[in-house]
Formats: sequence, structure tokens, C-alpha cells
Amino acid sequence: MIHQKLRKVGNSFVVTVPRDEVERLNLREGQLLAITVEPLETVLVMHTDVRQAFDECWTRNEAAFRYLADR
Repeated sequence: MIHQKLRKVGNSFVVTVPRDEVERLNLREGQLLAITVEPLETVLVMHTDVRQAFDECWTRNEAAFRYLADR
């Protein structure tokens, strides 16, 4: 499955097919393709090391972060 971003070009919307996928499937320019389009939902997950560093930083600087959030 390919995950690509929908882009606007002029009055149309386009999705590109990566070159390696074109080569893998032996596709050629002008060939008709069947495409199923579905929205993709992504969930970002913080790496354990990054989460630990964030938690430590938050603990030391919570008051300052809260002060800055109101500015």
C-alpha cells in the first residue's frame, strides 16, 4: 500500500506514484490504472527516549512552560 499526500495543481488534485513502485509493477506512461482511494488517519507516537526527555524537562520547567503558554 502506498501512502501519498493529495495535492492541488491548478483546478485538479493529484496523487503521485513513486518511481520505485512504477518500476516494481512494470507500469508505463499512459497506462490505465485502477486506484482505490481512502482517507488515511495517522497517529503520531512519541519514541520512548523522547517521551522520557520531555517528561524530565516538563518536571523541571512546568511553571515556565505554563507562563509561556499564556503569552
